Amino acid sequence: MNRFFSSPLPPLQLFLLRNRAGSLLICSLAFLILHQSLCSAQEAPSPQSPISQVVTLESMLEKHRQRGKEKWESKIQEMEERYSTAGASPADALLFFGSSSIRRWETMSADMAPYPSINCGYGGAKYVDMVLFADRILKLHQYRALILFAANDVKVANGKKNEAANSSTEEVRCAVEEIIRISKTHRPNAPIFIIEVTPTESRFAVWDQSRKINATLREIALTTANTWHIATAEHFLHADGNPRKEYFVADKLHLNEKGYVKWAELIKRRLDMFLPSLPIE
Repeated sequence: MNRFFSSPLPPLQLFLLRNRAGSLLICSLAFLILHQSLCSAQEAPSPQSPISQVVTLESMLEKHRQRGKEKWESKIQEMEERYSTAGASPADALLFFGSSSIRRWETMSADMAPYPSINCGYGGAKYVDMVLFADRILKLHQYRALILFAANDVKVANGKKNEAANSSTEEVRCAVEEIIRISKTHRPNAPIFIIEVTPTESRFAVWDQSRKINATLREIALTTANTWHIATAEHFLHADGNPRKEYFVADKLHLNEKGYVKWAELIKRRLDMFLPSLPIE
């Protein structure tokens, strides 16, 4: 038999071996305890960090209902009076519902031909306001498709972000999804097109935030049946990422004639992909 395997270790070597194993065990246990403590500290929320509130449809409506009614009720009533008469709006037309870029589009009929169109825009509209009036506006029309646009959920004040007046991306999501639900209740087969927010020089300080809203609008369209996203932003930016001034009026916010021609081109390009051409009235 081999002496190396059969002879016992000398007492000193045996002592060192046992203590080395014990030391390794103690170090391992200490490492595990420290690692668990660090993980727990990272997972636990900081007592000073704000806890994000879950946005529900009910909470969003309650938050914006009073302001929306006070500010826009008269405008909505004007639209109701304008279109309440039979035949006031063309049948099977495109219904544009949104903010001042829609309202100011005086050449819409010509620019959107051969698609007949209905202009239901009002200045300053936000998605969180539009949802309050969507049922009243949409039920006035037997539209072929609904086209949504609003650019006021994120604004600036004195060239800076106006957080107090801005809508969160989750509020915009709730509002747009509810508008879509209302539309599908009224016109189940009418497709819905969502135009993304346009980059403008006057609000470029909040463009990063607007891009997040655009990403949310794109996600809604991708995950909702018969709903489409209309990408326009890149066409209103130079290669260096700054807004193209030639498409806007002096306020650097609203489109000029050239801007509307470009907008109509992009909208119709998307419509042509998914909508059969409507007859010219």
